[in-house]
Amino acid sequence: MKSWLILGSIIMALAVIAGAFGAHGLKDKITPDDLKTYEKAVQYQGYHAIGLMIIGILGFHISKDLLGLPAMFFVIGIAFFSGSLYLLVLTDIRWLGPITPIGGAAFILGWSLLAWNLLTG
Repeated sequence: MKSWLILGSIIMALAVIAGAFGAHGLKDKITPDDLKTYEKAVQYQGYHAIGLMIIGILGFHISKDLLGLPAMFFVIGIAFFSGSLYLLVLTDIRWLGPITPIGGAAFILGWSLLAWNLLTG
């Protein structure tokens, strides 16, 4: 479970870097709507980095078998949700937008599975 704490910490550090880059490096280079999109990517990356760290902490108290899959869904969600939004804003490749909901679904699955596993485990 220590690995989820480490990965969550690294992803959170990257979220802080991405947030600073957006606030200072992109503010005057992209549209206000794109900046909001970029900020949403940073926000959800941060939320789910914290989620990974929570899973890491839970792993010291409950069966690790209950936590691996929800953690993987968080990582997949970060890659698809935040990753697609970052790429959309930075490259202006608009067809990436429809990929974003795959990440959102992964987030929902991760949280739902975590709740179910905690309830039934």
